[in-house]
Amino acid sequence: MTIIKTNNLNLWYKKFHALLDVNIPIEKNSITSIIGPSGCGKSTLLRTLNRMNDLIEGIRMTGEILIENKNILLPGTDLVSLRKNVGMVFQRPNPFPLSVYKNITFGLEIHNIKSNDTLDNIVENSLKSVLLWDELKDKLKSHALNLTLEQQQRLCIARLIPVKPQILLMDEPCSALDPIATGRIEELMFELKKNYTIVVVTHNMAQAARVSDDTGFMLLGRLVEFNKTSKIFTNPEKKETEDYITGRYG
Repeated sequence: MTIIKTNNLNLWYKKFHALLDVNIPIEKNSITSIIGPSGCGKSTLLRTLNRMNDLIEGIRMTGEILIENKNILLPGTDLVSLRKNVGMVFQRPNPFPLSVYKNITFGLEIHNIKSNDTLDNIVENSLKSVLLWDELKDKLKSHALNLTLEQQQRLCIARLIPVKPQILLMDEPCSALDPIATGRIEELMFELKKNYTIVVVTHNMAQAARVSDDTGFMLLGRLVEFNKTSKIFTNPEKKETEDYITGRYG
């Protein structure tokens, strides 16, 4: 089942045409990787999916972005509701300068979400979902900035969970982590896929090959090729894709 679909999506930063007629289908409860060289539009595309690009002056978009068949580019789209449903995990962990406990409950307070569950249970379940409960159950009052980078990144994912998103966007989520921590985040992504749809931008092609079901290759603002990850990495249809994944691009 397709949960996200873009139709002829174009984006301009003032006069710069950053995305050119991008058409991409993303399946529910899958991991989709977007790969390509720096400056090709990967992160720009990712940020269109919860309209974070709107925060940049001079942005203009045409086309459609359908999430569950609703075009989020239409005037009147509730951006607060959209960003609650489509959460973002950034390149570097960015926990709030608060306790571990407060990081988890912050979203509930901001969105004024009432729950039948207690805050303690919500915190416990959120940390369990990112495999952090055993490590942090005795450190809930500790400052989040004192955690390791891997723990901080997991916490940033955990704090999205109480507001019940459907989609998780990850922009180079392992770029600040060592290989062991990267492996743990990748294992976590497999677990999260059971309940969420994940779209990840990565420069790490080995990571894309390991974790994703589908992969899109972008070049100069265009989606050159989109297919099953196994096909992209073993038998790509486009020469540009083959050149990039074999290191001949550029």
